[in-house]
Amino acid sequence: MTPVECIRDARALLNEAPAEQPKPLRLLAAAAFAATAAVLLAGTMIVGPGVSFDQGSTVSNP
Repeated sequence: MTPVECIRDARALLNEAPAEQPKPLRLLAAAAFAATAAVLLAGTMIVGPGVSFDQGSTVSNP
């Protein structure tokens, strides 16, 4: 293999592959997943784990 061929092969390996254009539906799905996860995590942090909502509300002074 000649030095010119070695250089050509090295340049071909070092060149970056062309970037793919993002697909709009994938971006939308990723955003929806992130929003859902954020809402679920926020609810868990605010309410706390192990809280149940099956009891009726009790008001001492209506």
